Amino acid sequence: MTEQHHDETESQTQVIPGERSGLLNADEPIRREGMNWFVLRVASNKESSVQTTLLRKVKIERMEHLVGRILVPTEKTKTVKGGKVKITESKLYPGYVFVEMQLEPDGRIPQDVFFLIKETTGVGDFVGTAGRPTAMKEFEIEKMLIDSRKPEDEPVVKLVFSKGEHVVIKEGPFQNYEGTVDEVMPDKGLVRVLVTIFGRQAPIEIEEWQIGKADSE
Repeated sequence: MTEQHHDETESQTQVIPGERSGLLNADEPIRREGMNWFVLRVASNKESSVQTTLLRKVKIERMEHLVGRILVPTEKTKTVKGGKVKITESKLYPGYVFVEMQLEPDGRIPQDVFFLIKETTGVGDFVGTAGRPTAMKEFEIEKMLIDSRKPEDEPVVKLVFSKGEHVVIKEGPFQNYEGTVDEVMPDKGLVRVLVTIFGRQAPIEIEEWQIGKADSE
């Protein structure tokens, strides 16, 4: 279900600590008493607006005893291209909103809650059978809640290329040359590639977005 969307020319990304939305405190329970977590399908790019609208409607209708937390885990990533840094925010679970709520004894959504949710623009259906959402499994809840918490550790660098990988240079004076990745320098957004020039192997430092996987060419 998790997807990450990256532009082919902006492949060097780095997660920025402390930059995730829908944050939870570390001491919050996995689920509140009498409630469970369910997955709501929503229209693309409507996750945040659905979350905001539902939170407001639940408060106005005073349904906090039936609907608890509503989360849209996101992360901000830092992209290096042409020496410039670009900050973008992406959904960790595109097309989904996580809703904590209480069901009827027969597994159905309470009628008032059903209409409150279904009448919200951008809302689809809950994952499960009609009128009876399927509760998330324990490990799914734990992962989703961790994704919704503010990370305190160092940034995790997401590398597209790794040492020893066969690549082709897409732009610059060495365009169409093939080589092997010798070193990745994530802080600078650079990759050192070993290419053969005039019969001799030479190292070239190039921005990661300027190379591609040789197998895909």
